[in-house]
Amino acid sequence: MRILTASDKFKGSLTALEANQAIASGLKDGAGIPIEIDSIPIADGGDGLVATLIAATGGSTETVEVSGPLGAPTKAVVGYFPGGETAVIEMAEASGITLLPEGQLNPEIASTFGTGEMIQEVCDKGVSKIIMGIGGSATNDGGIGMAQALGFQFLDRKATPVENLPRDLLQVRSIKPPKDLPLPEILIACDVTNPLLGPNGCTRIYGPQKGVTPANLDLHEARLSHLASLFGDTGQTAANTPGAGAAGGLGFGSLIFLRAKLTPGFDLVAEILDLENAVKKADLVITGEGKLDEQSLHGKGPGGVAHLAKRFGKPVIAFCGITDLPDQGELFDEIIEIGDPSLTLEENMREAPQHLSLRAKEFALKALLKH
Repeated sequence: MRILTASDKFKGSLTALEANQAIASGLKDGAGIPIEIDSIPIADGGDGLVATLIAATGGSTETVEVSGPLGAPTKAVVGYFPGGETAVIEMAEASGITLLPEGQLNPEIASTFGTGEMIQEVCDKGVSKIIMGIGGSATNDGGIGMAQALGFQFLDRKATPVENLPRDLLQVRSIKPPKDLPLPEILIACDVTNPLLGPNGCTRIYGPQKGVTPANLDLHEARLSHLASLFGDTGQTAANTPGAGAAGGLGFGSLIFLRAKLTPGFDLVAEILDLENAVKKADLVITGEGKLDEQSLHGKGPGGVAHLAKRFGKPVIAFCGITDLPDQGELFDEIIEIGDPSLTLEENMREAPQHLSLRAKEFALKALLKH
């Protein structure tokens, strides 16, 4: 029997690579029949993209110093495919919410400036393509911080640069691009389809988790609406593009300032990893992530794996720390939660490797033959 493990990370507990290793270990311990396991760690554009793609391609990484979301220096990892022609970066490495201690969220000043510095760093290396994941941001700045780092100037009615961005974005009346900005092809791996503005836009859907209070929702929305208006019809078209609202509007900023292409993160990763071919060869497909919910089914890694499996008539099992799904539905043949209800969340997260391996072993012991 040939089994494909294609798990995403269990956030805060296991990287995608570690999750796949734990599943494979458990399956081997519990299998009562000969099995062959192919393991392909996956990602969908959020954190973990660099590690997944660099491990899969045999590339390299380096650490650079950039500005964190509130301006303090931070270390960011960037990756390069073999040969150095393609770079892989994650905005979360520079502008991510996990970089801020609890209680320090501040969307009035949180900026994607460090993301722009990462882009400049890899451009200086002469790459011909950049793949950038834009999940997990601490920002709601529409990508203007990134643009500032790349040399764009945001000017008031007197043509004076507006310094306190994004807070004073409503004072901006024009945007002056840099004289020379030789950018390579840029693909944005995006795992959401939200537009920039409106009830499903980045401010109202994701703003509260970044510190936007109910009293300030309208102000943040007005700032991003004003930003889009500065680009006329082009801005409105970009604002309505699916994914423009990703990462606090960095999707929009990538379209406008980088002339980038937004693409579903899972689809991009699956193509690079040749995941479709691996699914075709498998008798059973196993995926997973820390939390399975409705979002997992639409653009996230496990949902993407399950859709592929179903397309080729393969049974698919999902492991997770917790699920909000009422049942396995049409996509999954079985969903297995790995947590121990007698333990706290912190204890379960700490012991996730052992729990995941044990549940995989139990699954193999009771169910592998029937699949």
